[in-house]
Amino acid sequence: MTTSNQLAPGMTLSLEGKIYRVDSCVKVTVAKGVPFIKTKLKNLLSDEVIERNFKLGQAIQDVSLAERKLEYLYLEGKDYLFLDIGNLEQVLVSSQVIGDKINYLKEGIELKAMFYGESIFSVELPQFLELIVVKTEESQSAAHVANATKLAILETGAKVEVPMFIEAGDIIKVDTQTNEYVQRV
Repeated sequence: MTTSNQLAPGMTLSLEGKIYRVDSCVKVTVAKGVPFIKTKLKNLLSDEVIERNFKLGQAIQDVSLAERKLEYLYLEGKDYLFLDIGNLEQVLVSSQVIGDKINYLKEGIELKAMFYGESIFSVELPQFLELIVVKTEESQSAAHVANATKLAILETGAKVEVPMFIEAGDIIKVDTQTNEYVQRV
């Protein structure tokens, strides 16, 4: 058990049956009154951010998340099937946990997953992926402008702005965190 005095950004804790990550915490001292710890907590399932105050020395249940590597296999119903590389077991991940990362999922991609027991709370893609451009949409008005870009649709369905010289069939490196073109491979 941890006390509220030990809270720090990045810690994971359990409150009312939900798992939260501490985004920020500060000790508040008031002229007349009892000091307390003010925190911002992010729900790891819903991404909802809440503010919560704790008394000094209040007991808090901290939890440790286990990081495991998963390899994407395929879509099964509304969930996504992965292979746990550590123990070679199949793991179903809900579409709610995957979120907009679906734009970069293709067979064989490895990612990191954060587990609490057998529940997955988040997944993290590699920062850079090399993907094939399936289609580009020509931009007529930007053809004569320096640094002009056009929209490219990648093999995973993601849409990325790319330079005018990129064509269908090219392999490009994409930053999955910023959704931006990096270079042609």
